[in-house]
Amino acid sequence: MQEFDLAIRGGTVVTAADTMRAEIGIRDGRIVSVAERVGPAARSIDAGGLLVLPGGIDSHVHIAQASGPDVVMADDFASATRAAAAGGNTCVMPFALQPRGRSLREAVTAYRALAEGQCHVDVAIHMIVSDPNPAVLGQELPALVAEGYTSFKVFMTYDDLVLNDRQILDVFDLARRLGARAMVHAEGYDAIRYMTERLERAGTKAPYGHALSRPEVVEREAAHRAIAHAELVDLPIVIVHVSGREAMEQVAWARARGLKIHAETCPQYLTLTAEDLKGLGDDGMEGARYVCSPPPRDAESQAAIWRGIETGVFEVVSSDHCPFRYADAKGKRNPRAKESFRWIPNGIPGIETRLPILFSEGVSTGRISLNRFVALTATNHARLYGLYPRKGSIGPGFDADLTLWDPNRRETIRQERLHHGADYTPWEGFTVTGWPVMTILRGRVIAEEGRITGEPDWGRVIDRAVPGAGT
Repeated sequence: MQEFDLAIRGGTVVTAADTMRAEIGIRDGRIVSVAERVGPAARSIDAGGLLVLPGGIDSHVHIAQASGPDVVMADDFASATRAAAAGGNTCVMPFALQPRGRSLREAVTAYRALAEGQCHVDVAIHMIVSDPNPAVLGQELPALVAEGYTSFKVFMTYDDLVLNDRQILDVFDLARRLGARAMVHAEGYDAIRYMTERLERAGTKAPYGHALSRPEVVEREAAHRAIAHAELVDLPIVIVHVSGREAMEQVAWARARGLKIHAETCPQYLTLTAEDLKGLGDDGMEGARYVCSPPPRDAESQAAIWRGIETGVFEVVSSDHCPFRYADAKGKRNPRAKESFRWIPNGIPGIETRLPILFSEGVSTGRISLNRFVALTATNHARLYGLYPRKGSIGPGFDADLTLWDPNRRETIRQERLHHGADYTPWEGFTVTGWPVMTILRGRVIAEEGRITGEPDWGRVIDRAVPGAGT
């Protein structure tokens, strides 16, 4: 009699805590046994010479999100989750955005409907609160959190999303009472408007102006303000996509004072710089490929972010995947983009390249251990956002979400090999050491050697527990 549906044999199993030679027995989509030897199985996969890692969790991605009347995001759920699977991920966490003046409940319901039946990997939905009116705070948000939408993001910038300080405090207070996880995009709205208008008056229109309009002090000030609000309310928060030394120092300062401030960074802040936004040919617009917020900084900030990863300031590395096509009148080259950098859509694709870039630049160079890599890309995401102990590690009872990884394989990132909906990658020609060769979702192979082998309804939209106000 076959004991398991699937057995993974011959590999080195890596979790955030342990590295061991072991076999994994899987039944009904769950891990049943991790042992030196497991029994017979209907199918066995030879992982000899490979690492067996928990499937990646990318807890900050933007998919099929409204981006303005003349701008269209490049990925729907099918294309984004194909790319995620090919890149070694088994769960992604996008955002249901509440249009200002509209119902948060309606936004979440409509967004979930877009995802159902279209996903190659599992999806857990965050919310974006843009209008915390009495109905949202008193009725919709508490009910949605109780239903399993246990995290939401607030913005300190962007015309249609920015909350003022009182609104942020009200939302933070509710998050504390509900036990929900609050995420913050920390950039100062008024400072950015001031810098943008000053640059435009001086004739600066090209993409590099985007970086100039958002210097580190703008992020530092907003991060400090968000931390102060969180301290006042006594709420742990996550400051997302920290880009440089100054904002990171605010997180470290808060931690030293005993505050529970979590921090996320992204591969663009480890490998790209503001110089990339300058571009050269193509009528001065080539740098638009690299426009994201916050913008990439400089080599000094790259080194600082790496120190933050090495010393534990950062608990998660996400992609902040936010894809737009470059050669598209509804993307990076929309008609207004040449008038000013302010009209270039903010965001770059990265859902498929996050894991290889961090592994190559972190593990292969000796900056971080294998176990730290697993924590930064899977385990800590699950813990922060209410997915643990269902996801994020390898052990009996966990979903059988696994990535088989070749640590020695050298590959060059090329757009032609990627599965996202964008028409470019910011890392074109970037060579990495370490590559996902197979992705397994609940015991089923969904990607192998860059080929998508799963169906677009194998992924599920999953609800979550509250992570707890004290964590």
